[in-house]
Amino acid sequence: MAFKRVFGIVIDSVGIGEASDANKFDDVGADTLGHIGEFYKGKLSLPNMEKLGLSNIRPDNPIEGVAVVDQPIGYFGKMHEISVGKDSMDGHWEMMGLPVTEPLGFFPHGFPAELIEKIEQFSGRHVIVNKPYSGTDVIHDYGEHQMATGDLIVYTSGDSVLQIAAHEDVIPLEELYKICEYARSITIDKPYRIGRIIARPYVGPDKDHFTRTSNRHDFALEPTGETDLDRLKAAGLDVLAVGKINDIFSGHGITEGVHTTSNEDGMNHTIANAQKDFKGFSFTNLVDFDAMYGHRRNPEGYGQALMAFDKQLGDLLAILQDDDLLIITADHGNDPGFRGTDHTREYVPLLVYSPSFEVGESLGIRRTYGDFGATVLDNFNVSGNTVGTSFLSELK
Repeated sequence: MAFKRVFGIVIDSVGIGEASDANKFDDVGADTLGHIGEFYKGKLSLPNMEKLGLSNIRPDNPIEGVAVVDQPIGYFGKMHEISVGKDSMDGHWEMMGLPVTEPLGFFPHGFPAELIEKIEQFSGRHVIVNKPYSGTDVIHDYGEHQMATGDLIVYTSGDSVLQIAAHEDVIPLEELYKICEYARSITIDKPYRIGRIIARPYVGPDKDHFTRTSNRHDFALEPTGETDLDRLKAAGLDVLAVGKINDIFSGHGITEGVHTTSNEDGMNHTIANAQKDFKGFSFTNLVDFDAMYGHRRNPEGYGQALMAFDKQLGDLLAILQDDDLLIITADHGNDPGFRGTDHTREYVPLLVYSPSFEVGESLGIRRTYGDFGATVLDNFNVSGNTVGTSFLSELK
């Protein structure tokens, strides 16, 4: 059957075990959901994802606290990434039929002096730090200096990102965004080719009370080709972006985009979309799992966020119509029980539901995240490319 509306939710960084090529990324042993379950010792309560078939994805090694159910109400499986990296941009682009085949620029020892000098000359401000750092640690360690001097805190991570942190009372958001836009303009091509420039504003009186605000803004590379979002929009369908989806695709292929302040806010907007009359695709990213808990290696907070999401998922499931299709997945892993602070190369869960389903079954291991976008296109009878394989015909 064809569905009038498709809802896609990316639970950012919620991996489900090391991918087959994890050794290439030094991520053997990574297991985001598995390690969170172990941390909670059977008290991780995810009843809605459980009944969709979350642990049925790996019945021989179920997530502790999440049962393998005899009759799941959804289809379940996992997807493998074929992009060369494990950044959010790579994952989302691949979902929409545009895998990243050319490696992005990584700077594990900080950015070249000539790039920093250009940012300093444009901004009229001195740059400090310029090395890999935890986002919360860097403002704790350098935030007071930044407030006193007006310098720019520039740092990176294991991903292809250049992040600029500044106190909102010292450098106004408009100025910070302008600086980031300039940095974006000079890092599109080699030798830099940086995936994302991220504005990281923070507030607070001192290092023990600094907090990063929801005014974060990602300046991603423009998509290097047509995505499934472009194809849907060109076909006259609604494409509703919730959260950082708009940033990741630089606004391409989107008919309506909304910024969010939290996972809860993102789900509220998704639920609001389900209450609208539209025909097309609602695409949501819930970034808190990644930004607030994965990178900070906080399994307790990560588990609490998963349980809060699961509760709101129940609210969404209750209002979906028979001609609605829900697809839940992730863009990479970020195991809070693993070493380091970076993303982890993992399979990502695939949960698919409609109130019209008779029974849920396994969708197996999907070769590429692109199967997600291919299925959405297939549903709306829109031509795509050959990156992904639709699983629409497998849904009964």
